[in-house]
Amino acid sequence: MVREIVTDPIFLKMKSEPADRSDTELIKDLTDTLKANSYRCAGLAANMIGVRKTVLAAAVGKKQLIMINPVIVDRSKAVYTAEEGCLSHVGTHTVKRHRVITVEYLDARFKRKKETFKDFEAQIIQHEMDHFQGILV
Repeated sequence: MVREIVTDPIFLKMKSEPADRSDTELIKDLTDTLKANSYRCAGLAANMIGVRKTVLAAAVGKKQLIMINPVIVDRSKAVYTAEEGCLSHVGTHTVKRHRVITVEYLDARFKRKKETFKDFEAQIIQHEMDHFQGILV
């Protein structure tokens, strides 16, 4: 089900909790909502649709990637400055992002994965993971 995007900064600044197998409906809703908003965003964190769980959906290439309880286990020393916007609030902000990150996570079937991302894909994931900590960019 496509859900409304949350814009309440008080809610969005709350930290998220780990997800588990009972969150399968959330995963579907997150996927549906990202597809419905693909013309204006490349990723969504679960709190952006009203659920404080550590799940994100990201457009990576031509596929949609689901990450459950992701953890960045390695990152490049190389960083760059980017201007980012967010569906949850108006305007853009300047942020520093690592050019390359390696992430351990569970996929939509709860299979453990470890994958390396670079450039814009890494930027999307870092942005969505900031949401888990209540960081608004």
